[in-house]
Amino acid sequence: MALAKKILVVDDEPDMVKGLKYNLEFEGYQVETAEDGISGFGKITENKYDLIVLDVMMPGLSGFDVCRKARLNGIITPIILLTAKGEEIDKVLGLELGADDYITKPFSLRELLARVKAIFRRETFMGMNETGPSKIVVGKLTVDLKTYEAFSDGTPVKMSSREIEVLVYLFKRKGQNVDRFDMMKDIWETDCEITTRTIDNFIVKLRQKIEDNPSAPKHILTIHGKGYKLSI
Repeated sequence: MALAKKILVVDDEPDMVKGLKYNLEFEGYQVETAEDGISGFGKITENKYDLIVLDVMMPGLSGFDVCRKARLNGIITPIILLTAKGEEIDKVLGLELGADDYITKPFSLRELLARVKAIFRRETFMGMNETGPSKIVVGKLTVDLKTYEAFSDGTPVKMSSREIEVLVYLFKRKGQNVDRFDMMKDIWETDCEITTRTIDNFIVKLRQKIEDNPSAPKHILTIHGKGYKLSI
């Protein structure tokens, strides 16, 4: 029997934490909690989780700060941000810092569970298939799909799980023109209000790790007016 997925909830609102913990445990998940960003970051670095649900507006260390520090420390655990802000700049910032998804408060329990389940469904997606490759090589980048370890010219590089997922999506469709909107719909799955700019920013990051000259890419090609094509 598979072990229950382990989720860390970090939020400074006690009622919110209590409600999330109760409902996630009711769905069969293991749940740990932290009351602020500082203690949350401590738990993230000391324990292994399958998912982190992280509030943005917290005193001391914001959710953005926690997300940034986690990614800088090589932690690739998927992160869902909880934010009361609705401006596009905040959403884009969270995703660019390495978050995998976000939910704007107030949100329904149904929406939260849908986002959580979508994150865990990605494990199957990321596994390619049982007979498929365990590693992919594009340009100077090698990614181990089982350990999420990445190397550029043999040197370890930090990649978020979402960056790897975007690369895998392109790899599965190598040689094909891939529409930005299809990427948004298929990778994010839910009604996350990301924009084509978000996709473009992920491509910029990938090119920096893959291409010898990111400004003149040979592997991730821009298809003007449409999207991208991966050339191996």
